[in-house]
Amino acid sequence: MAEYVPDAVVEPLSDDVSTRDRVARSILEHGPSTAADLAERLDLTAAAIRRHLAVLTDAGHLVAREQRVYGHRGRGRPAKVFALTDAGRETFHHAYDQLAIRALQFLRAAGGAEAVNDFAEQVMEEVRRRFTAEGAEYNAPADALAEVLNEQGYVASLEPVASGTQLCQYHCPVAHVAREFPELCAAETRLFSELLGSHVQRIATIAHGDGVCTTHIPHPVERKVS
Repeated sequence: MAEYVPDAVVEPLSDDVSTRDRVARSILEHGPSTAADLAERLDLTAAAIRRHLAVLTDAGHLVAREQRVYGHRGRGRPAKVFALTDAGRETFHHAYDQLAIRALQFLRAAGGAEAVNDFAEQVMEEVRRRFTAEGAEYNAPADALAEVLNEQGYVASLEPVASGTQLCQYHCPVAHVAREFPELCAAETRLFSELLGSHVQRIATIAHGDGVCTTHIPHPVERKVS
């Protein structure tokens, strides 16, 4: 009698769902990620990661795009990075968001709108501190700001446009809270203007349903000497 060889072990459906939750949560916490990043982070095989990414992409919870490469690019096509869509973000339980919202509601009731504004300013203090510490290393303050925002998990990049530069943030850790308390977005915009020494315009925000937080930084105004 021929020796019985068991079929390949297949993850139970419940384990599949649990692993996909881990994949999606890792992208939520770390920003757009490559399959290799996820495999290393979650201690999974490349094949398993690709399988879960395919399911999440087909479900509309993830979107794939080419990885942005700065400086010299090696041979071959850039790796794909996978980012959460709005539908993907909505699958997470927002218990911490609800707790934060309730705390801010209490703060508003106890201290008024000014107390919420003061809190929003305080939230941005870490960005200010890091920018002050690192800004001297950059010729352009927008580069320093984008670097600091990346350190804080906002997944930021700069996109040149005809009228200046657009600062794009592909992830917002406080999006659901900012939806009810726009003071957070307003404080962020004021800080950007202060750090860059320029008027800036917020074009879109994740908190209000846009896919990316986008801030327009205009070219400096050249004053003619008469």
